[in-house]
Amino acid sequence: MKAVVIREHGGIQNLLFEDIETPKPGPGEVLVRIRATGVNHFDHDIREGVSGITHKLPHVPGVEGVGEIAGVGPEVSDVAVGDRVAINFFQSCGKCRMCLTGMDGICLNGKRIGVTEWGTFAEYTLCEAANVIPLPSSLSFETAAASLICMSTAWHMTVTIGQVSAGMDVLVNAAGSGVGSSAVQVAKLHGANVIASAGSDEKLQLAKDLGADHVINYESQDLAEEAMRLTDGKGPDLVVESVGGDVLLKSIDAVAFNGTVVTCGAHAGEIVKLNVIELFRKHVRFQGSHYASKHEVAHVLNLVAAGKLKPVIHKVAALADIQDMARLTANRTFFGKMVLLP
Repeated sequence: MKAVVIREHGGIQNLLFEDIETPKPGPGEVLVRIRATGVNHFDHDIREGVSGITHKLPHVPGVEGVGEIAGVGPEVSDVAVGDRVAINFFQSCGKCRMCLTGMDGICLNGKRIGVTEWGTFAEYTLCEAANVIPLPSSLSFETAAASLICMSTAWHMTVTIGQVSAGMDVLVNAAGSGVGSSAVQVAKLHGANVIASAGSDEKLQLAKDLGADHVINYESQDLAEEAMRLTDGKGPDLVVESVGGDVLLKSIDAVAFNGTVVTCGAHAGEIVKLNVIELFRKHVRFQGSHYASKHEVAHVLNLVAAGKLKPVIHKVAALADIQDMARLTANRTFFGKMVLLP
């Protein structure tokens, strides 16, 4: 089969498009023919070897993929060849205390597709049968691939953790990213007043087109001051944050009393100096978010199929064009998601 292979960590030139052996499913496993796969910033970290998660080389990246069951191993009875499925990023065990409490998105024993296991930048991907999710028949593969991680993560941050509700002021940082563009839609779906921030006016206009009520350019404006002004001095009740660095600190400065800041990324600065007194005096809830549960992923895919949410697809390209897509990811010159077709 054709696949993108990393044989050593480093630059974009290390993403090799090669012929490799097609894997065979073992007990409890299925082989999925990949019809579409989303590009994620995590792929960039894996290629450079800075993800902080151990994986062996050679490695096939790609953390989100959808397609059809092409083969089943022994002891598999719940799915059959030809079924349309999404591969869950977190291959959860179903047995640990996190899984048993419905939090399989942070399974204590879980494997990660495209990280600890070979991923979806290939014609075929091997995964556990218990960790595939049925795709609604009306949902295209391209749209499903663009929804799988970012839309589910946005839902987990905004709804499950952030408890968004009608009339709430919600600040969404990095509104041009996959998670950010998704969170704008999720918050609007629940009737929130959405303030979108990004580093360019072009991305902010696109965020307004998605439904954002107000926008802030955090490169040319003071994020905290503008967020406070736009909420009449109260501050946003919820901040959906994925930038890190100064943007994170400004978000904590801006958030309302008894507000919530949820973070899932920190490429602009992983280590920051926090004023803890501000956190407890304002009664701020500051929480990290890893990944959605399988239940949430399935729910989001159904909402997308029903037309209530729609991922923003910046570009669709052939898997062979992986290096071009990686450059867009590295330069952040995109809005929403990019999708590759094997």
